[in-house]
Amino acid sequence: MKATARRSAVWLVTAVWTAAAAQDARVILLGTGNPNPDPRAMGPAVAVVAADRVYLVDCGPGVVRRAAEAGIRMEQLTRAFVTHLHSDHTVGLPDLIFTPAVTGRLEPLEIWGPPGLSALVSHVMSAWSEDMDVRLNGLEHGVRRAYDIRAHEVKPGEVYRDTVVRVTAIPVRHGSWRYAYGYRFEAAGKVIVISGDTTYSEALAAAAKGCDILVHEVYSARGLARRTPEWQRYHSAFHTSGEDLGRVAAEARPRKLVLYHQLPMGETAEEVVGEVRSRFDGEVIYGRDLDVIQ
Repeated sequence: MKATARRSAVWLVTAVWTAAAAQDARVILLGTGNPNPDPRAMGPAVAVVAADRVYLVDCGPGVVRRAAEAGIRMEQLTRAFVTHLHSDHTVGLPDLIFTPAVTGRLEPLEIWGPPGLSALVSHVMSAWSEDMDVRLNGLEHGVRRAYDIRAHEVKPGEVYRDTVVRVTAIPVRHGSWRYAYGYRFEAAGKVIVISGDTTYSEALAAAAKGCDILVHEVYSARGLARRTPEWQRYHSAFHTSGEDLGRVAAEARPRKLVLYHQLPMGETAEEVVGEVRSRFDGEVIYGRDLDVIQ
């Protein structure tokens, strides 16, 4: 009886631990790159995973292949949030729409993002209309619901909520873009904030205050100083330097700061992290594709 009771207790503890682990929210970096075609760093894309649900932020080139490499199933790719409509953040949208539709997705794909998203989705669907006709009405007999793409254009504030997660859009400054957002996820007792592309943002720092994980873009100020004046004006208006990111992090005090959409401009990862640490003394992670952060 004692052995049976002991085995039952061990099974119960294991079951509880497994369930807790499944509920734990985590970040998977599916793409840490930028418009430069680096095969080691796909275009910007982040997966927030909680309770077996996957919430994508942006869909840069390579997003679906990286998701598969990370162990994400195609049927899980049903929710995505777009920060802004720059090509390096959205050129993977046709991939996200059509690849899972023929390889396992059974439900509609819902996408939230700034004004202009609906037109982008409409044009993509029109461009691949013949492909859909052949797959749905030919010998393949495709899953019609998998091609139901629902675009939601949103304003700052709460944009989505289900039994697992609450998502808030944060307005950020990204050069001449009229609409650019970061996103705050509250899931499984954690707060995860993803910057998208932005300059130094007080709104983002406030939204990230005390968060567990802040995933933020960065460029090297030292590297930029070697670029032409035109490029210096561009990057300083559209992106965040390592020093300014250190300021954001010092205000927000995230438990973990993760760098993505990196523009080192000839500097090493250690040198970029050093710029951030000149203002912030917390944990800083120079993200790599497929890193998992909890």
